[in-house]
Amino acid sequence: MVRPASILPLRLDHLGYRVGSTQIIDDVTCELSSGTRTVVLGPNGAGKSVLLRLCHGLLTPTSGSVRWNDSFAGDPRLWQAMVFQRPVMLRRSALANVTYGLKLRGYPRADRIDLARIMLDRVGLSGLAGRPARVLSGGEQQRLALARAWALDPEVLFLDEPTASLDPAAARAVEEIIDAIHRGGTKIIMTTHNLGQAHRLADEIIFLERGRIVERSPAARFFQGPASPEASAYVKGELP
Repeated sequence: MVRPASILPLRLDHLGYRVGSTQIIDDVTCELSSGTRTVVLGPNGAGKSVLLRLCHGLLTPTSGSVRWNDSFAGDPRLWQAMVFQRPVMLRRSALANVTYGLKLRGYPRADRIDLARIMLDRVGLSGLAGRPARVLSGGEQQRLALARAWALDPEVLFLDEPTASLDPAAARAVEEIIDAIHRGGTKIIMTTHNLGQAHRLADEIIFLERGRIVERSPAARFFQGPASPEASAYVKGELP
């Protein structure tokens, strides 16, 4: 399937999300363009995961807006994907988990099986194609989730703490896949609590605190010396 144009930039305009009396995302305004890998950092409860779900369309803003490229004529939902910290595996084989998404996208059966096998090979799971997805290890399931998303050729991939529950070896394998997806031209927008991972993967940092963007800067500049006291305290480990 050929994308008719770019869905980027993604524009957040005074975006807010409230549950009852709790303001989780508060007046967020920014524009996200192609090319850079954007990593969202912040303490627990800052609203990082909620922000990604709002961008991806899983949650509806209670104020403000989320807008993709105004000149894009198609459905931007077809050209974005999201992988969660604990991905949901279908009660099917690893191969069928990938082919199912391609089926929903309208790929012919023969094409989707071939493409699914290619994607499993890219993430190092070709030998597990026939194994039930739900018996795979946590790291294998995360690689399968990435293969499933990558197969759809998204222009934007949202990743919510993709290695939070993985051991260092499994986390590094996932990082390598994320880097490969980025090098293939996909915009990466991800959250992480792992500062080392942010060092390795980020081109720019958005620092969120209490639902607000406190700081946004190139990753090298951010880690050399955050401009805000909140981000400085976080990098020093003084915020949870």
